Formats: sequence, C-alpha cells, structure tokens
Amino acid sequence: MDHVVKLKHTIDALFGSGVSKSLPKELEIKFSRKNGRIKEVYCKNKLLCTLRIDGGLAITPHFAQILLKRKKFKENCVEIDEESKPFVQDGKSVFCKHVRWAGKNILVGTDVPVLFDNKVIAVGRAVVNHQMMMDLERGVAVRIRDTLKDSLGE
Repeated sequence: MDHVVKLKHTIDALFGSGVSKSLPKELEIKFSRKNGRIKEVYCKNKLLCTLRIDGGLAITPHFAQILLKRKKFKENCVEIDEESKPFVQDGKSVFCKHVRWAGKNILVGTDVPVLFDNKVIAVGRAVVNHQMMMDLERGVAVRIRDTLKDSLGE
C-alpha cells in the first residue's frame, strides 16, 4: 500500500472521514531504519505528525491548524476560556472548569487540539471524555504535550 494512502486512511479513521482531504500535497515521509514503518511526516521541513506504535498519531499544533479547515475535525477539539489561555500556551494542563466547549469525538487518551478563538494554541492528550470535560468543575481535562510556542521555537 502506498504510504500516503495509508496516512490518509489513518487520519480519516482517527479524526473523521474526509479530514485527510486537507492534507498538504508536498509531504516528506521519514521511515524507521529498523522496521521500515512510517516514523514522521513533514511538509516544507515542518513536522506535521509522528506515528505511534499503537497506530495513533501524535500531531503538532501546526498540523492541527491545517486539519481544522475541515469542519468535521473540530469535533476532536477543545475550546478554552481567555483566563487559561496564557497558562496553556506555556504548556500547563487544561482544567475542566476552563473548557468552554468540547467536541463529541473526544475519548480518554485521544490527541486533542486546544483552541482559542478558532486557532490552535496547543495539542495534548485527553484525561477525561468530552461529556466529563463539560460537566466537571474540578480536575484535569487535557495534559498538554506541545504548544504553538514550542513548535515555533520561541
């Protein structure tokens, strides 16, 4: 199977069918030397995502912003309030009480882009599902892995 087709199928399976249509055309794929599997995907020397051993994708904030062009992808995102924005940009976790809106596709352990004013500011892993994010007033909703500041090298 063609590697780009495999990547598109993975993106569609994880984030919703049709989301892979916003994938850039000029992709650079790096492979593992040990087993020949796809390791990292770049576009114009910018890291888009890393494939995990379990079949998941670790996406960057830059790639999440590209995928956000598709409305269906927003169901995988969390929107936060203005009060927590500076902390999240510094790499701190998102707490449930600061979640304004959470997409229906969010499950425990999935990669979640964190939005503020429809711009991706960070990416992390969901600690609770979308319903609990909206209902709970205490506790961590998303553990941040990568922020836009980290990606830009600031």
